[in-house]
Amino acid sequence: MASDKKYDITVTVRTQFLPDQSDAERGPFVFAYFITIRNTGGIAAQLISRHWIITDAEGRSQEVKGLGVVGQQPLLKPGEEYQYQSGTPLNTPVGTMRGAYQMVAEDGTHFDAIVPEFVLSMPRTLH
Repeated sequence: MASDKKYDITVTVRTQFLPDQSDAERGPFVFAYFITIRNTGGIAAQLISRHWIITDAEGRSQEVKGLGVVGQQPLLKPGEEYQYQSGTPLNTPVGTMRGAYQMVAEDGTHFDAIVPEFVLSMPRTLH
């Protein structure tokens, strides 16, 4: 539907293992993630809050909810993007994250920008 593109946010993620902040023998295993949020829709929208589900290799999950990202609630006009970096520790050398950003368009419409699941992995732990 054409109207679906009005409220469209694309999220891309890059991850990095942080050996200097990790204990590679026992854990925790610390990862940085680099997020790019691009407004690919037809209307300006503001990121209000975030919701993450972080799962380690043993199936233990934790939820993280909060306002904004790294203390910001960016307003993105169509075609604009916002980038930030954050991080998380895991008890295992491999895990996943997925989530959503809660957005409000300039016309007052609330919608979620979904962040598809991505892998956090210490080097040489996955094939």
